Amino acid sequence: MIYLDNAATTYKKPECVKKAVIDALSGMGNCARGAHGGALSAARAIHQVRELAAELFHCQRPDHVILTANSTEALNIAINGLINPGDHVIATDLEHNSVLRPLYRLRDERNVSVDFLPADKQGRLDYTGFEAAIRPETKAIVTTHASNLTGNILDIERIGAIAEKHGLLYIVDASQTAGSFDIDMQKQHISVLCFTGHKGLMGPQGTGGLCIAEGVHIRPFKVGGTGVHSFSETQPDSYPEALEAGTMNGHGLAGLAAGLEYIIKTGTKKIHAHEISLMHRFAKGVRDIPGVILYGDFSGDRAPIATINIGNLDSAYTADILAQEFDIAVRAGAHCAPRMHHALGTEKQGAVRFSFGWFNTADEVDSAISAVRNIAEE
Repeated sequence: MIYLDNAATTYKKPECVKKAVIDALSGMGNCARGAHGGALSAARAIHQVRELAAELFHCQRPDHVILTANSTEALNIAINGLINPGDHVIATDLEHNSVLRPLYRLRDERNVSVDFLPADKQGRLDYTGFEAAIRPETKAIVTTHASNLTGNILDIERIGAIAEKHGLLYIVDASQTAGSFDIDMQKQHISVLCFTGHKGLMGPQGTGGLCIAEGVHIRPFKVGGTGVHSFSETQPDSYPEALEAGTMNGHGLAGLAAGLEYIIKTGTKKIHAHEISLMHRFAKGVRDIPGVILYGDFSGDRAPIATINIGNLDSAYTADILAQEFDIAVRAGAHCAPRMHHALGTEKQGAVRFSFGWFNTADEVDSAISAVRNIAEE
């Protein structure tokens, strides 16, 4: 199989990740639930994840790295724990439902107002819209770093500077960029960075987290056992325990630690250069095929995603042909990005997303180009 669905999850993992999970399953206990060897091995592995994530994302304190099941949980923790009734939030049309649905729920249930900066037909934003949308009651800006549909990236340093200038929180969804882009929370003025482990960080599913800047206090989204302060009726106040209730996925997090080590050793610049070269190779190969529509802005840097449609073919039908006749795995449909599809005009047809990863090759890309040409000709 040629796997080109890395924006959903990375299929091939470094060998060190697989080994770390197997070793953890063989000898890891429950973090903070004892002083025996198994519990201590879990505690060491989880602390290692915090240190490595803090290093990769330039988070000032490892204890401000909160570990979750995925970026959806991380975003829910950040959005629900920071936004209050009567607050105003600015987001964009590029957002995934992991941002949209928490904001819609706050709008409908907590009297929170939300403005979405519109995207044009290539998924681009007018950055002057951020400052124009700010009100006295504005509390935060929430944006993705890169669209999971078009691959367009946002200038998060520019947006972060606007947020800092106006005393606003800046929450960033790095689901599509963590592991292949340089992210510096301090330089980019990020208050909370949300990430998942199973995509660019090359870890197992069921892992993720959020990195929190100094001085940002998030209310717990869930409460329960933490292994400390058991007689207190309330959740501990300090990070990370304040936001980590319940048994953690120690086995998966051991794999995430190995993925983070692999990325830091390899270098995000090297990873990004390889992935983006494959994406451009594909885009160049399909853009002039009659009937093929290529979505997004390719004029500058971007995530390694290229999304197309072929004529009026339903996107799911195209993906089925790719899978059944060419053994190529892609993602079709709405991609949990409804506002972006409205902007592109693809809400009925959907779109076919090709997303490239570190372990893909140029030969695989050429096979995908040939398959698209074959389908378009037929």
